[in-house]
Amino acid sequence: MQALPQRRRRTPVQLVAQVLGELLITVGVVLLLFVGWELWWTNIDSGIKQDHALEEFFSDVPPVVAGPAPSSPPGGTEPAAPEDFGEPAVLPQDELVGTFAVVYIPRFGESYSRPVTAGVGTDVLDNLGLGHYPGTGAPGEVGNFALAGHRQTHGQVLDQIHTLVPGDRVYVQTRDGFYTYVFRNTEIVLPDRVDVIAPVPTQPAAEPVDRILTLTSCNPRFGAQERIIAYSVMESWRPVDAGPPPEIAEQVARAAGQG
Repeated sequence: MQALPQRRRRTPVQLVAQVLGELLITVGVVLLLFVGWELWWTNIDSGIKQDHALEEFFSDVPPVVAGPAPSSPPGGTEPAAPEDFGEPAVLPQDELVGTFAVVYIPRFGESYSRPVTAGVGTDVLDNLGLGHYPGTGAPGEVGNFALAGHRQTHGQVLDQIHTLVPGDRVYVQTRDGFYTYVFRNTEIVLPDRVDVIAPVPTQPAAEPVDRILTLTSCNPRFGAQERIIAYSVMESWRPVDAGPPPEIAEQVARAAGQG
């Protein structure tokens, strides 16, 4: 009768190598799942929550009334000359709570509409789109209306911030009406540069005379070593009963669930 071959016993070094290899495979799978969760699921989850925030916002504002939007190049760089409706209405600071505005940026796509919610903590930025820096200006106010948003996760609300070109329009809607800002420039700064959200950006001691909109996000797109800052200056405003600027009429209707 032929004897069965004996199993070769593994040395301690071989056993350690096997365990380490299995651990590395497990860690790799976990990391892949985490990356998938960060880059895929957080965007879906945040998108659902932002839709709910928009529904809540539009439930408290008058229905939009608008005619057909005129054709214009990407980014809305050549809208019709704005009408003069006088001094803009400005929300008081104590009413900048919850979701109080919506931002439209045609450069980011025809369906781009994102809620603006008070605060820049993870409870806001990870769930509700754009966050408003406490203590900075309101839409249409002289000073700096400063916002923050993610680029690659949690809704990617400012993923395309680097594509803005001078002349692009950024539109902000509140319960009072619509504010049109014209993009001016971007700059890259370190994370500790809080002076970019001063009433006069980068000049904390200066007295503001312009109505500025500042968008801030992480830089580069898949990192957070820096911050990318986009500045716009207000061009005009329209009261709510005048309807939205014609160039974003369709965007507003879609965001309000009317289109």
